[in-house]
Amino acid sequence: MKDILLEIKDLKVAYGGIHAIKGINLEIRDGELVTLIGANGAGKTTTMKAITGLQGWVAGDVTYLGKSIKGVPSHELLKQGLAMVPEGRGVFTRMTIVENLQMGAYIRTDTTTIATDIERMFSIFPRLKERANQLAGTMSGGEQQMLAMARALMSQPRLLLLDEPSMGLSPIMVQKIFEVVNTISKEGVTVLLVEQNARLALQAADRAYVMDSGLITMHGNASEMLDDPRVKEAYLGEAA
Repeated sequence: MKDILLEIKDLKVAYGGIHAIKGINLEIRDGELVTLIGANGAGKTTTMKAITGLQGWVAGDVTYLGKSIKGVPSHELLKQGLAMVPEGRGVFTRMTIVENLQMGAYIRTDTTTIATDIERMFSIFPRLKERANQLAGTMSGGEQQMLAMARALMSQPRLLLLDEPSMGLSPIMVQKIFEVVNTISKEGVTVLLVEQNARLALQAADRAYVMDSGLITMHGNASEMLDDPRVKEAYLGEAA
């Protein structure tokens, strides 16, 4: 068994009196592609924010590389190899594509390798190369999603969190995004994928967790979940 890279233990998150996360357990092993699926409001994005230091919690713990990351700022986690592509992309709209990629590498000092990695991003996302000097805010949603993923990869993450990467995109663009997710995973980057397109997520992942109303209700082998009657009915639009 590979080493556990990230572990969530009995995590509870509350917004005022509202309990968004009600005590969940989740683990990601080095090199895995793990997906977290569930309906809107299930608590998936809150979980991602808790992992990346953007949201505090009231109980439980999150450990990364064997150490608790409670209270560790997001920029410090990035230096430790934990990066996230947020829901909504969050690109720097008034910067060019190249400038966005350079910002993704701001924690690095290896100037020559940074330039090489930008070219590598252009090989993964040819459309970005075509628009290298275009302002990010003038690109389509799909192009911005590509840029957000490329920018995160420029930090050379060990664990990459993807929050709803296919949201609002055309079917062709969704296919491209998932091709890249698979490529990243095969190259050795550990991935936690939050995704509403349950079918594509389960097809891509090694293991899966199902979240509902702040709780993990199912977990197991992703390909086996594709055939689970409960998953089919609730998340794949098929009769049980």
